[in-house]
Amino acid sequence: MEGTPEHTGVHMLGDMLLHTEDLPAADRFDRWRDHLSQTSVPTELTCADTTDFVATQRLVDFGAVQLLAVAHPALTLARTPELIRRSDPGLLHLSLPHSGTVDVSSSHGTYRHRPGDVVVQDTSRPALMTATPEAVPGQATGTCVFVPRELLPLPAGDLTEAFAGRRLSHRSGPGSLLGTFLGQLLADTASFCPADAPRLERVVVDLVTALLCHALDTDSAVARDARHRTLVLRVKDHIGRHLHDPGLSPGTVAAAHHISLSHLHRLFRGEETTVTAWIRTRRLEGVRRDLADPALRALPVHAVAARWGLVRPADFSRAFRAAYGTTPRDFRARAAQEAATDS
Repeated sequence: MEGTPEHTGVHMLGDMLLHTEDLPAADRFDRWRDHLSQTSVPTELTCADTTDFVATQRLVDFGAVQLLAVAHPALTLARTPELIRRSDPGLLHLSLPHSGTVDVSSSHGTYRHRPGDVVVQDTSRPALMTATPEAVPGQATGTCVFVPRELLPLPAGDLTEAFAGRRLSHRSGPGSLLGTFLGQLLADTASFCPADAPRLERVVVDLVTALLCHALDTDSAVARDARHRTLVLRVKDHIGRHLHDPGLSPGTVAAAHHISLSHLHRLFRGEETTVTAWIRTRRLEGVRRDLADPALRALPVHAVAARWGLVRPADFSRAFRAAYGTTPRDFRARAAQEAATDS
């Protein structure tokens, strides 16, 4: 579940995909193995049955972070001292298995990880990883993310040792935020543009830092800052999921997170906006997308606004014009005209 085989297809964030089924059956495993040995994190690959090697890998690049979604038969991958000497990019590798088991062996022992776990590996340290599907024949599936160690404000040392045997989860706590974010990014990559890459990188770094600090129970300035950032992300996620609710307000947001209203306002001081402005901006962005959507052209403007919790037409129109320099109706008409011209 590691490495970056040769890819085809390009999207906004360098979204690339490889199906071995696109290759002759006799060449599939050798091509996959050869490419893994030549990546920035070279890995030795073995497979008990290579006669019909069907595997899929999707790679999304943003900033210095790499996100992979993988599906493959039973495999063993080795990161050996020789390969580390050949190439050591200094990455932290987090695997989130969705189906099948992952056994990791290193100098710190052998541990089995199951769906819902988070497997932490330091690519600068030798390790052996075996991914086994739930049934044979079958596929082990998962999500992997590679983050440069230098971007993580964590203590120096062997993080593989620090997390060996720890039960980290991507279904609860900080891990669930990481898992949910990565899943949403994979599901909606086309909505992002290259300019979003640095911001997406920072979100992933913050979430990984929060998860690792939570697991280490570190009461340091780094951990406190990570918890602060994680809470901001939770608040923003909550807002995003409740924009349709006209009753959404700073007060309801604070109550949902069991914090005071003043604490909530302090959280947003570093965001260069207020909670109220953040909610309004996200709602207006949603309305703007819907007004440009041909499939919603028959829906009245006020009904589009109501879909995003903006139920006072006069207030909505004034806010939309202030944000975009035009009325909602004029914006929709111009979007329809541009779509007709492009078709």
